[in-house]
Amino acid sequence: MILLSAPPSPTIPPAPCLRSDSDFAFAFNNSNFSDRDLRIEILPDFPYYKHDPGASTSISDWARNRKRRRDDLPKDASEATLEHVLSYHMPDSDDAVAYENQGLEPVAMIEESPPGEGFDPGRPDDEADEPKDVGALAGDEELAMDCSTILRVETLHVSSLLLAAKSRFFYKLFSYGMRESDQRHVTLRIHASEEAAFIDLLNFMYSRTLSATTPTALLDVLMAADKFEVASCMRHCSKRLRNLPMTCESALLYLDLPSTVLMAEAVQPLTDAAKQFLATHYKDISKFQEEVLNLPLAGIEAVLSSDDLQVASEDAVYDFVLKWARIHYPKLEDRQGILGSRLGRLIRFPYVTGRKLKKVLSCNDFDPDLASKVVLEALFFKAEAPYRQRSLAAEEASGSHRRFVERAYKYRPVKVVEFEVPHQQCIVYLDLKREECAHLFPSGRVYSQAFHLVGQGFFLSAHCHMDQQSSFHCFGLFLGMQDKGSVSFTVEYEFAAWSKSSEDFVSKYKGNYTFTGGKAVGYRNLFGIPWTTFMGDESPCFINGILHLRAELTIRR
Repeated sequence: MILLSAPPSPTIPPAPCLRSDSDFAFAFNNSNFSDRDLRIEILPDFPYYKHDPGASTSISDWARNRKRRRDDLPKDASEATLEHVLSYHMPDSDDAVAYENQGLEPVAMIEESPPGEGFDPGRPDDEADEPKDVGALAGDEELAMDCSTILRVETLHVSSLLLAAKSRFFYKLFSYGMRESDQRHVTLRIHASEEAAFIDLLNFMYSRTLSATTPTALLDVLMAADKFEVASCMRHCSKRLRNLPMTCESALLYLDLPSTVLMAEAVQPLTDAAKQFLATHYKDISKFQEEVLNLPLAGIEAVLSSDDLQVASEDAVYDFVLKWARIHYPKLEDRQGILGSRLGRLIRFPYVTGRKLKKVLSCNDFDPDLASKVVLEALFFKAEAPYRQRSLAAEEASGSHRRFVERAYKYRPVKVVEFEVPHQQCIVYLDLKREECAHLFPSGRVYSQAFHLVGQGFFLSAHCHMDQQSSFHCFGLFLGMQDKGSVSFTVEYEFAAWSKSSEDFVSKYKGNYTFTGGKAVGYRNLFGIPWTTFMGDESPCFINGILHLRAELTIRR
């Protein structure tokens, strides 16, 4: 028996091509249509891996077992297993060729003739030298036992041409491992928990069908397809899993698949679907705050990357990210690292209010250089003209970083310019999209983010009203003061809107009002036209689908 060793990095020619829809089920395990015998040695699972082939395990059970196998296995376990087999089965030979994959990969061997009766491939030949320290070589006693103990052996008749056409693993195996025509016998070693999935995978390569129907069984086949590099089966499993009902548990599992699978193009649609499911399920994070706070990193990234996230403002996203990071990364150094590398990009700082940006600069959760960078970027964006802001957002719309793309905030962002002299004054700019205005009919309203003047919070609100005198719907704009005890202010205010004809803001309404907490003042029909005219195709109010509003506030003592 000869163990395959690494080839001298030759250029691998294209694999033979068979029609992707061909059905060769009739040839599976049929000696008349096979040129090789595949000898499958079934090894016991590790002691901590509980596997019951007849049980219907849940997604959580599957994930727990896989994670324990992945996390608990010594880092050098796969190398140790391979070394152990080498010591027992393989004499020194320049002709030996091996194929190594990542993680716990299949150990492949080829034999010049079938083993005779009484030959135990799991034990060293009499003439082979025993390793000096088997325990150290294999990592621990359990792993050493796993390498040498074979539960049973299954033999299948296979076609090397068909397997090579479907699997890069078998293509490299047959291309460089079997140089003589009489080398018919190939030996693979797999664990007992992988047997059903591996047989299903072989069947798929012949017939393009799977017996697996449950999520756990399909995931097992997917892992086997990744290990043996059968891209067509990975795509098939991915599609089947996407068509099954998804849960938060399964979505998080798909995002936590090993990187070799996660990075595969074949599985990308599955991970994209998992992200979309989580983003939709937790769209209103205020309803699931505790659940979202307990999500792992991959889950929180999926939720907070969504444009459709229903939050009051980006300030709320900033506060939420900090709260999550402090729970999951209690050490400041770790927290700064994860905010700088992963979580920081989830916050769209250009839509964070100025008051909150000041807090970012003094927040020690962020590296000072990163805090300065994101705040400066946000301030530059806020200073841009509206058309330039929309251009920057459009450039990022198809990318992974969407810091300039506005979410569907409950409170609409505003741009504020403050003055101290000659009067305490601020100018507030509010932009509303045509579709946002359309959603106001027949009696809706939309609020702006809060802005501050002399330390008091104010807001704008746009309404769709029924004009009592003319009996038609119309667009109204109001100014309100946040409730803050018995404080009162006399404010001189003016509402204006951008006009197509004048290409400038045109005053629509002005007045004086003494505000107390929770009060609002405004005009029910800001443009003096019916709603149908306001929203019509020829409306003078919208510029490229945007309604530009301005409010000037001046404090009068």
